[in-house]
Amino acid sequence: MNEKERQEYLEQYQQAKKKGVPFFPDILFKDAIASLLVFLVLVALAYFMGAPLEPRADPADNSYTPRPEWYFLFLFQLLKYFPGNLEVVGVVVLPTIAIILLFLLPFLDSSAKRYFRSRPVIIGITSLAVVGVVFLSVQSHLETPPPAEVAQGDQTAALYAKNCAGCHGSTIVLATNTNLHDVIAQGQHEDMPAWSADLSSDQIDALAGFILSPGGSQLFSENCAACHEAAELVAGDPIELKTALEQSQSFAAHAEVEIPDWSETLSQEERTEILNFLVAPDGQRIFATDCAPCHGQSVAFSGEESELYTLIAQGGLHLEMPPWQERLSGIELDNLTQYVIDPVGRPEGEALFQEHCAACHGERLPEAEEFYQTRETIATGGSHQIMPVWGEVLTPEQLDALVSYTLSAAAGTSLEVGQQLFSTNCASCHGDFGEGGANPALPGDIIAPISTAEYLKTRDDATLRAIIAQGQPNFGMSPFGSSFGGPLDDDEIDATVAFIRSWEANPPVELPPEVVIEQITLSGEDIFLELCAQCHGPDGEGGIGPSFVDAEFKSKHTATALFAIINEGHEATAMIGWGEILSADQIQQLVGFIRQMEPLEGEAEEAGPPTFSADVLPIFEAKCVFCHGNEGGWDGSSYQATMTTGDNAPVVIPGDPEGSLLGQKLLGTHTEGTIMPPGGKLPENQIQVILDWMEAGALEN
Repeated sequence: MNEKERQEYLEQYQQAKKKGVPFFPDILFKDAIASLLVFLVLVALAYFMGAPLEPRADPADNSYTPRPEWYFLFLFQLLKYFPGNLEVVGVVVLPTIAIILLFLLPFLDSSAKRYFRSRPVIIGITSLAVVGVVFLSVQSHLETPPPAEVAQGDQTAALYAKNCAGCHGSTIVLATNTNLHDVIAQGQHEDMPAWSADLSSDQIDALAGFILSPGGSQLFSENCAACHEAAELVAGDPIELKTALEQSQSFAAHAEVEIPDWSETLSQEERTEILNFLVAPDGQRIFATDCAPCHGQSVAFSGEESELYTLIAQGGLHLEMPPWQERLSGIELDNLTQYVIDPVGRPEGEALFQEHCAACHGERLPEAEEFYQTRETIATGGSHQIMPVWGEVLTPEQLDALVSYTLSAAAGTSLEVGQQLFSTNCASCHGDFGEGGANPALPGDIIAPISTAEYLKTRDDATLRAIIAQGQPNFGMSPFGSSFGGPLDDDEIDATVAFIRSWEANPPVELPPEVVIEQITLSGEDIFLELCAQCHGPDGEGGIGPSFVDAEFKSKHTATALFAIINEGHEATAMIGWGEILSADQIQQLVGFIRQMEPLEGEAEEAGPPTFSADVLPIFEAKCVFCHGNEGGWDGSSYQATMTTGDNAPVVIPGDPEGSLLGQKLLGTHTEGTIMPPGGKLPENQIQVILDWMEAGALEN
């Protein structure tokens, strides 16, 4: 193109530009084409990708995090910089100013220039606004909060509201001795369904716990439900659950979890409420609830544990039913069938059922609906489904507990061994049938019966185990658990508890008998073997109590001191004052017999300095940990805790027993607080062991 042609083209362009392009049809056609293209793109997106519609708004769902669409994120972020009363600036003032400026833009920018370099002010302001919108949108995306954690609320309360509140209201008043699990599972009154068909055993346990302790359910929801479900813990070990609540952050399973110190945020009553809500039936209770209606108190079984587990987990088809057509007439078969299908409407078959079927089926009727099929099953007999598939109902832990108890009951060990252990260790104070009697530890005191319905109803197995294992020193009862220095291991304690629990069905007594305290007529040696050997060993070698053949003991306790100890006893320990039971002459004979026991030769000379693990820890476990495991800032359950814990730590100063707070508390030289133990000083020999340990440097091993 030469110069002349270029000039002609520019003149034509300038003339066309002044004239402009017609709005119709040129501009309108172009806009229509652009709109059609945008519409086709939207249709394609809607067809191939779909609209991201969210569920209908649910006011009860507090896990939803509200967020605006992406094109409003900048305004959403802007509101964060105008908190409180300034919010109106970000919501109303600034958007209003922006809209007004847009309306005024044609008047504010009337220049005919179009090139962006020729319009620096308006282009600069617009660019700054675009950068601000992009920046705020990006910041809003980066500061998006994580999805709100789902707040489960009180799921057990919701379970109660869904299944129970419609008939029972907000609370249920229970009659005495009600087996709540059985009532819920089987439905034992008019119009109440058997919930075992719809709820798992754990859910039924949780419901029972909620009914008995609704406050515990709420506390569980507030403190534990973020990590646990109620059904997950109802089958747990009550002692472990109690330990978890007491130790809080120190509990092993809570090591990686941020939780509050429940010993401070929850009162003892609140922690007890949570435990009452969570404690689920153990093996014996599961058997009594789910098995005893058919099997009675025990099942005759001599196979392996794995076989019994499989049998229970898989359920029925394990018993042969005789063909009743050989023993019953056609009319009797019809009546029995009608009774099984509709026991209320056809009661005439009840006598036949009790006579021929209850031995295996108990009070639980087989589920049946169709007459001819049910009649054929009864008539022909054979293997048939009568036991539920417990593997689908019980948790593995509950199955293990049930199998263990069933085996022990089948072998006769649970109750028979328990009866023998009770007779050996408990009957001397509690009576052969738990009827109570004179308390040999507290002269003039009467031990209330432990076999009454009231006593057994208000104490669960975990409580009975704890009492037996740890004893009740304030009432003169020694600890019997091997971990506390007693003679019984865990299995023997369980057997004893099972025997005590067996009284609940038919309590042998309701009131303590009339008791007359009598003097014991035995010689010194007989008294020792009858009364003292249980704690001090048959040869005086020691056990729960100190060794009488220990050279150090012999050197520190004169005949006069021994007489006073036996006569007056030691408060807050298992050593009672025998002066109300033995005559002065008998105590003198007993002292003479003890003094004649020869000390172990060279023991005092060969023994090294006391150590925490061998000498001090057993004393702490027997006398201190029971209380300081529940209250008090000091913990004596381990060497590290002993040396570092306490509200006024350190309580132990190696090499300075008199300056140590522990030594002062034991000796009674403290200036603040009370003596430890609160009921009175420890035995002098035990105090001396602890003082010698601190004097020698407070060694661990």
